[in-house]
Amino acid sequence: MKRKWIAAFLALCLMTGTLAGCGGNQGSASQSAASKVSDSPVKETMKPFNVHQVVVSDNTKGRTIMWELPTDQENSLEYREKGTEAIYSVSASAKGLKGNNGIKDGTVYTAYLDNLVKGKDYEFRTREGNTVSSWYPLKTDQGGSFKAIVTSDSQSSDYTDWKNLFAHVWKGNPDASFFIALGDLVDNGEDEYQWQTWFSDVKDAISNIPVVPVLGNHEAYSLDWKNHMPDRYLTHFNLPSNGNKNHQNHYYSFDWGDVHFAVLDTSLREEGEWLPDLFEKQKIWLDRDLKSTKKKWKVVLMHKDPLQYGFADEGRPHREEGFSEEGNVFMPVFDANGVNLVLSAHLHTYRDRGRIYDFKRSEKGPVYVIEGLSGNVRYPGLWKRHELDEYVAPQPETDNYSILEVTDQEIKLTGYLPDGTKLHETVVRKD
Repeated sequence: MKRKWIAAFLALCLMTGTLAGCGGNQGSASQSAASKVSDSPVKETMKPFNVHQVVVSDNTKGRTIMWELPTDQENSLEYREKGTEAIYSVSASAKGLKGNNGIKDGTVYTAYLDNLVKGKDYEFRTREGNTVSSWYPLKTDQGGSFKAIVTSDSQSSDYTDWKNLFAHVWKGNPDASFFIALGDLVDNGEDEYQWQTWFSDVKDAISNIPVVPVLGNHEAYSLDWKNHMPDRYLTHFNLPSNGNKNHQNHYYSFDWGDVHFAVLDTSLREEGEWLPDLFEKQKIWLDRDLKSTKKKWKVVLMHKDPLQYGFADEGRPHREEGFSEEGNVFMPVFDANGVNLVLSAHLHTYRDRGRIYDFKRSEKGPVYVIEGLSGNVRYPGLWKRHELDEYVAPQPETDNYSILEVTDQEIKLTGYLPDGTKLHETVVRKD
């Protein structure tokens, strides 16, 4: 009798197309409810907006999918392996989004996939009742070499420059595996009009490849420019768990290929009223996270820069060259755990500082590169050259972006101007 019951149980699992909930997959609750969809007719009239993929911890088998609608109804996500007929479905969670600045209230939906296959091509679509969206492509991490788009500080008074820059980047790099946005995605984090504009400008990319967002200080401002919890950022991006529910979506890590990425929240000054232990808890998490990975390469993404620059503008107050609060807190953790590359932003200037270890120029330690700006908020002639700068972009500085390429032998970061003119190349190899 027991053998017959087990056989029937396994048959049911196979019929649903998944072993989730049958002991074969310990993923999220929504993914455990994955089931095969019947062939009943549907109408392809659903029009979700801001459809975006988000990285998960293990991108060889998972992905987070998010989308928005003006209404709050029961939604689900359907997916299939490309070129096959069998369609599977997972439920979606919903979170209300209050509108402002001409944007109406809406709902943000999130669905999690965690039983995909490494290196496979998939398709997904959203569903509400008997209406569905068109299909969107999804490709899991194949575990080898890859390319990623890197932008920073897209915050703008007018997002036209940002829109044009990103359109150029995406057109020239359709083979990118994912897209890194190094903080200050918008100028005011509580302004929903700016969020909708940003999503619209990158929609062709992030509906096809996952986004890797980094929380910047401008995400933590209220409409009247006071410090504010980055509520809209936290709603628009459901990110991998960091084990601390009070800090969820603030910092996280993920793997792609043979690289482990750690993504930090450097906005203690803005968020400290609500999260006074942000750096303390994050430092402990980061040390544990970096020690636990077995990946060949370790890369850190952070918004505020670890170095402190003096002002070149004589109208500004004097400030000593050295290291920022963020640098003093986190750089020893980078040193202790063999981080290979640190990418930062915030100062709107592109500079390569080479290897730094124990706060000094060194032949070992991480390579530090600060990305410039990708929006229209420019600070011409603001910063002095730091003694650790090995390369400074031509001044006065205009928009720029970078392409990150990883192979088994090296990590290469190449900076470009909006028209594709090469600025600089940083190559990181193992010691």
